[in-house]
Amino acid sequence: MAEIIENQNNIDGEKYQKKVFVEDIQVDQEVTDYFMVKNPALRVGSNGKQYFDVTLCDKTGEVSSKKWDVNGSDSDNLSMLKDGDVIRIKARVNEWQGAKQFRLQKIRRLESVDHINMQDYIKAAPEDPKVMYDYIHSVAESFEDQDLKKLCLRVLDDNKDKWMYYPAASRNHHAEFAGLLWHVKRMLMNGQKVCEVYTDLKRDLVCAGVIVHDIAKIWEIKSNEFGVSPGYSVEGNLLGHIVMGIKYLDGLMDELDFPQEKKLMVEHMVLSHHYEPEYGSPKRPMFPEAEVLHYLDILDARLFDMFDALSGAEKGGFSEKVWTLDNRKIYKPEEE
Repeated sequence: MAEIIENQNNIDGEKYQKKVFVEDIQVDQEVTDYFMVKNPALRVGSNGKQYFDVTLCDKTGEVSSKKWDVNGSDSDNLSMLKDGDVIRIKARVNEWQGAKQFRLQKIRRLESVDHINMQDYIKAAPEDPKVMYDYIHSVAESFEDQDLKKLCLRVLDDNKDKWMYYPAASRNHHAEFAGLLWHVKRMLMNGQKVCEVYTDLKRDLVCAGVIVHDIAKIWEIKSNEFGVSPGYSVEGNLLGHIVMGIKYLDGLMDELDFPQEKKLMVEHMVLSHHYEPEYGSPKRPMFPEAEVLHYLDILDARLFDMFDALSGAEKGGFSEKVWTLDNRKIYKPEEE
């Protein structure tokens, strides 16, 4: 595939020690190392020539990558790459529109003699999925409201397999192995603290909204077992997780013989949690618990993106522009 890069692994079969991580790359640097493939595609440029477009990832982040003027056997080989494959590349780091980018020179696929450590290539939530799942489950088990308790336990138990690895997004916040669990767990932790301050809030309703608000992302988003997503399902593209979630919860709450008013309130929380029509919510929150759900969601998403951006910034400097934060650059202070 493309130009062959020699194998440099230990002949005794020891694990390869990855040398270059995405968070450390610098403009004009020459890089030869392994990376995981995401969203590979052969495209045709404005000059009529074919090129290879791919996002390359490791546990520290991802970087847009291009190989120009692809033809012949290179084209056939590159077209076989799929999400989750690991490749060895030689590349130069360029800058394009304020972001670092790999200009790929050589590529080869992983071989049986490449004793890599897959943990180097999987961006993952910082806690064990089972620990996070058990925490969320325990919160649901603590509900005094029996209707909400039954609903949340069903949502958790019926979908446990996917909860254990699913990302919360294809790109941007919590787009990582078990990212959905991490997102929901931290929202739950914050939500319970908010209820301690604002004692008029119905704690069980706030927590139930947190647990179910993004459940349909497991059908909206495509993902492999590493939490790497190539994009959205057909239904995800056509409907989105808010509509899909309401459809799913509507049927489940009918099965559980939910009181009508409570059913409407749960559905409204899911419907309104993006707040604005342009972000997918046709209604804004109309009661306090729904309002709190929105801000718990946006707080966790924005802080995730900020800390993620700062991980690659130098002290006393700024991160690259963050699209999800209105193209802001995030400052990393000298003293931490």
